[in-house]
Amino acid sequence: MTGARGGVLELAVLGSLHETPLHGYELRKRLNALLGMFRAFSYGSLYPCLRQLLADGLIAEEQPADVAAPLSGRRSKIVYKLTAEGKERLQELLTQAGPSAWEDESFGIHFAFFRHTEAEVRLRILEGRRSRLEERLDSVRTALARTRERLDSYTLELQRHGLESVEREVRWLNELIATERQGLPSTPTDRTDRAEKPGSDTTDLD
Repeated sequence: MTGARGGVLELAVLGSLHETPLHGYELRKRLNALLGMFRAFSYGSLYPCLRQLLADGLIAEEQPADVAAPLSGRRSKIVYKLTAEGKERLQELLTQAGPSAWEDESFGIHFAFFRHTEAEVRLRILEGRRSRLEERLDSVRTALARTRERLDSYTLELQRHGLESVEREVRWLNELIATERQGLPSTPTDRTDRAEKPGSDTTDLD
């Protein structure tokens, strides 16, 4: 499974099946609720993903006993469950804290499974996401300053709305980062830095 979108869907499927085995319809509903919050989710991409995960041995199919199915003519629902290899792959995906985890496509999915993620990895992803948004803020502010005179009032309001949305997310990330840092064990260097720079755990970007 290649590409950023394929990786996002793989993480979403493995993470969902880590919670409990699911049949296809239940999995589709769960993924729609999860992925739909962050990007459009195409059902057409789910079954190719499931076939690849089955071929890779990361998930397995179970055909539940259903005595009513032969009588009604309906097919029994296939249940998908995580294999031992799938659990290992999920943990591997959850340790990835590089730039791909900071992007709009994947940050929300990584965040959704933070309860299964190590604290240090959570912090790196949050800080990386904040850094990425700070870059975006600088770019938008610079572009807005250059084009303000040429924009009509509606386009200008739309630009401001986008800017405010990013600023709100940065403030939210600041709060999460401060909370994560409080939960991490302090090292001698950390304690020295905080003594020299009171309140340095939280960066105020406003």
